[in-house]
Formats: sequence, structure tokens, C-alpha cells
Amino acid sequence: MKIAFAASSTDKAQTAFSALVKRYGNASKSDCDIIVALGGDGFMLHTLHKHMNSNIPIYGMNQGTIGFLMNNYEEDGLPERLASAVRSSVSPLNMIATDAEGETHYAKAINEVSLLRQSYQAASLRVSIDGKERLDPLICDGLLVATPAGSTAYNLSAHGPILPLNAPLLALTPVSPFRPRRWRGALIPNTSKITIEINDPKKRPVNAVADHQEIKSVTRVEVALDKKSKTIILFDAQHSWDDRILAEQFQY
Repeated sequence: MKIAFAASSTDKAQTAFSALVKRYGNASKSDCDIIVALGGDGFMLHTLHKHMNSNIPIYGMNQGTIGFLMNNYEEDGLPERLASAVRSSVSPLNMIATDAEGETHYAKAINEVSLLRQSYQAASLRVSIDGKERLDPLICDGLLVATPAGSTAYNLSAHGPILPLNAPLLALTPVSPFRPRRWRGALIPNTSKITIEINDPKKRPVNAVADHQEIKSVTRVEVALDKKSKTIILFDAQHSWDDRILAEQFQY
């Protein structure tokens, strides 16, 4: 098994990187069977984006502050853990965002696409699903479109639903909704296209973020699942991603 290691810039991750490379060697990322990412969830997302559609599975070991996407860090028995790991395939969201200058931006999101108010003014949004208007206006601090993979991230903090990894759904979750005050979001088929238009963008500017890529002062955002793209994540057999998502639903 040819293992390539990648690590975030923190001292903790770099120390682990040196120890693992010394013990197991370090294959080229262009000619490896598995990439082991050392860091937190942010670095894991960066690695997944970088190697999307490469068909190389990514196995994360937690050397950061948050590790929902990561396995526990242990130096011993790594080849055996990798050989028995459970594979999960994840497709990203495509975001097409138009900014105030009329420029179009493209980005992918493994976790979520989020629209967030830019100033003290609440955002005013028009939300359409597959070309049919569903909300106008939605007055809020923001709005998220989350994949099952991202449903336990920002979406969960905004009181959105947790989705099993194989659920054919996307979560549409508001951040601090003001009007309609009782609207708490919706579950959307993952075959749908979600279109969000910003009402009065000069008075109520909004930024759009796809995972870590931010577009400022958007006027329109389209979001749809990109089923032609995928990334592969590995988890220890005794603690698969499905198990983690199920366990998260019983936290209190």
C-alpha cells in the first residue's frame, strides 16, 4: 500500500507528519493508493477539494481542534487501519454566483453554500426551487444549503436537520429568520436547483460562501448537486461516517 501524507501548518500536525513519514515513508500524491490528511476538519475539506475526482481516497487523522471528518490519531497499525476502513463517496454542490458587477463566479462545496448578510441590515432574499418561487421575502441573517456531509457542520449550529449520508436530500436552513418568523427551513430533493436572489442588494448586501471560497456582494446564487463529481473519504470500520451521523442525533 502506497501512502502519501499531507499536513496542515500547525506544529502539532507537522510533528505527526514527521513521525509518520519516518515510520511509513511518503509516496507521491500522483502515485499513491491513499492520502492521509493530518489536521482538523478545515484541512480535511481543503484536501478533499484538492483531490476531488482523482479517485484517491482520503483518510483523515485528527491533529486539529475539530475532527468530525477525522479518525483518531494513532501511529501504530496504520496500514491495517487503512485496509479495513469504510469508504464513503460524497458529491459536492455547484454554486454559480453573480456579483454586483455582473461577474459570474463558480465554486464547489462539500459541506454547504451559505449566504450571509454583509452589514447591520438583515438580508432580504427571494427563494425559488426549480423555478418556482417559495419565499419572498425571507428576512434573515443568512441562508444555508447543506449536503448530508455538511449537515452536522454550520447547518447543525443553525438548528438545521442532520441528514444520513445516503439521504437524497439537501437541507435549506435559515440563520436567525425574522420574517417569516416561524420558518425553520426545508428538506429539498437533491435533484432540485435552488435559486436565491437578493432583494435590494445595495441597501442589504450579501456575501456567498462555498465551503471556504467567498464571493462578496452577490445579487443571485444558484445551487445544485454536482453528481458528476465525487470525493472519497475513509473512516475506521468501528466508527464509520454513518455511525457518527447517527450518534450525533442522540447528543444532548
